[in-house]
Amino acid sequence: MLALPGKIVHPRFARFREYRIELEQAGQGVWSAFRALGFSLEEVLAIAKGWGRALSGIEKPWLCWNVEHEWCLVQQKLVTEAGWTPLVGFDPRVGPPRKTVSGAVVFDFNAELGLPLLYPHFPLEFAFLFARRLAFWHSDLLLRREKMAELARIFAALPDSVTAACEVDPGFRYRYLPWRQRYWELVGCTTASASRDQFEKGCGWWMAFWAHPHQSHPKTIRRWRYWDHGAGIRHWHRHEGGHCMVLDGRDYEEGHFSKIGRLDYQGVKEPNGSDVRRNMSEELVRHYDLRTACGKLGLADLLDHGDQGRIFHLGSTPPRG
Repeated sequence: MLALPGKIVHPRFARFREYRIELEQAGQGVWSAFRALGFSLEEVLAIAKGWGRALSGIEKPWLCWNVEHEWCLVQQKLVTEAGWTPLVGFDPRVGPPRKTVSGAVVFDFNAELGLPLLYPHFPLEFAFLFARRLAFWHSDLLLRREKMAELARIFAALPDSVTAACEVDPGFRYRYLPWRQRYWELVGCTTASASRDQFEKGCGWWMAFWAHPHQSHPKTIRRWRYWDHGAGIRHWHRHEGGHCMVLDGRDYEEGHFSKIGRLDYQGVKEPNGSDVRRNMSEELVRHYDLRTACGKLGLADLLDHGDQGRIFHLGSTPPRG
C-alpha cells in the first residue's frame, strides 16, 4: 500500500492565508499537489506496472469510470457494441458498478494506492505501463451509435505514438491566450508510445503539468500554459513534437450531460469539501434523467439489466481475450 502523507500547508500560500493541499488533489491528478505532499513517484510507477501485469491481454480496452451505476452500465453497452472491451475503474467513494455487461473487466486502480478519491486522469497519465492503446471518455458522456462506431474505428486505427483528444474552445474572450488553452479528455484514445513520450517530456494529462518531475521548463510553463487537465497534451502536440489527432469537442456536445452551459446547475460537494470532492453521482441524477437522455440519443433499448462481467483486482489471474 502506498504510504499516504498527511495534509500540509503549501508554502506558496502561507503568507496570504491558510491553504491546505488536499490529499484528494493527488487522486484528482494534480502534479503540484502530488509533489508538495511528498508522494513517491517510484512507488506509483511500480504500482502502475502491476496494473500492466494484471491487465495484460485485454483486447482494445475502453476506460469507463463508474461514478453512477446506471450511467456506467449504458456506457459499457455502447463500448461493447462498438467492439471494444469496457475496462471499468471507479471512484472509491462510489465503488465498483453494481451491474456489468458480459466481457467487461472491472479493475480497482486504487487497490494499492489507497487514496480517498480517484479520478480517471490518475491512471490515464500512466497508460503506457498497462495498455498498448486505451480509449477513454467522461462518465457523463453518451454517444449515438453511429458516432460511437466512427470513433471506435478511428481509435483502433491510431498509429502507435499518436493520441486522439478533443479540442475545447475557451470562447472568443480567451481564444488567443496561450494560458487558457488545453485539449480535453471528453473522449479520446492514447497509445503506449505516445503516453510514454508525454510522460518522459513532462506534459501529460494531469493538472499543473509545470510541476511534472520531467518538465524541463517549469517557470515558463507555469507562466504561459493553462493549469487544467489536458493542457500538457496540447503543449506536447504544439511544442514538443507530439502527434495528436485533434477531435472537435462540439461534435459530442449533444451527449455530454454536464454542468457546462447550465445556469440552473447546482454542484454537490461533501461537507467541508472543495470542488475536487464533487459528488458526481448525485449531480448526474439530480440534473439529468437517464431514460430521457437515452431516448434523446436513440439508446432507449440499452436501459435493461446487464450481465455480471469479470471482476479483477491486483494479484488476480490476468484476463484474456
